[in-house]
Amino acid sequence: MTDRVKGKCVLITGAAGGLGQAMALRLLEEGATVALTDLDTAAVEALRDRLLADHPGRVFAFTHDVAREEDWVRVVAEATEDMGGLSVLINNAGIGGELRYAEADTLDNWRKVQAVNIESIMLGCKHAMPHLRASAPASIINISSVAGLAAAPGMGAYNATKAAVWMYTKTIALEAAKQDWNVRCNSVHPVFIKTPILDPFIAMAGGDEAKAHERLTRGIPLKRIGEPDDVAWCVVYLASDESKFVTGSEFKIDGGMLAQ
Repeated sequence: MTDRVKGKCVLITGAAGGLGQAMALRLLEEGATVALTDLDTAAVEALRDRLLADHPGRVFAFTHDVAREEDWVRVVAEATEDMGGLSVLINNAGIGGELRYAEADTLDNWRKVQAVNIESIMLGCKHAMPHLRASAPASIINISSVAGLAAAPGMGAYNATKAAVWMYTKTIALEAAKQDWNVRCNSVHPVFIKTPILDPFIAMAGGDEAKAHERLTRGIPLKRIGEPDDVAWCVVYLASDESKFVTGSEFKIDGGMLAQ
C-alpha cells in the first residue's frame, strides 16, 4: 500500500462486476474509502463484506439502479454521508445490449442501452457534482470503450452510447474547469477485458474460450485479452492527485488496437 489515494472517498457504479471489483480492490489498497453500488443487492453486499475483512470501516454498499434519477439522489446523499465526503465518481455501470443490425434493432433495446450507458452518466454527474465540488480536488472517471472510438456492425446502440460518453466527458471537464471547481473529468476506453462481458463471444465460439480469445485478439497488436487490473490501475491514477493536470482526456486500454 502506497497511499496514492489516501483520504479519497470514491463511489463506483456497477461495482459487483469484474471491472468494478478490481477498481474497488486497488483503490482500497491505495488508501481510499469506497462506496460500491449495483443493481444486484446480494452481489454488492457480498463484495462489501469480503472487502471489509481487510479494510474495516472503509467499504459501503448500496442497491442502485443507475437509470433511475431517484436512486442517484438517494445513493449519492447516503454514500457521501457514510464516507464523510465524495471526491471521486466512477461511472462504471454499463450493458452491451443485443447485437443487431439497424433494420433488426428495436426501440426498446436502443432505449435500454441509452438509459444505462449514457443517461446514467448524466445523472451521476448532475447529482454528484455539488458533493465533488465540496470535496475538491475531485475527479470523475467515465468508463467508455474502444467501441466509442471505432464502430463495428451490429453494435449501433452500444457504439452510439460509448461515443456519447466520450464527448459528454469533455463537456463536463470544460464546464468544471471554466468555473474553477477543481473537478476533473476523463474517460477510459478498454478493449476486450476478461470479465463476464465476454461470455456471449465464448458462447458464439461453441463454449471454446481459447477459440473465442483467438478471434477477439486478431486486431490487437499485443495479442491478448486485457485483465481487469489493466483498467483498475488507470483508474487509480485518474482518481489520485498524480493526474491533477489531466482533464477532458480519453485513455485507451486496448493493446495498441486503435494505434493501427
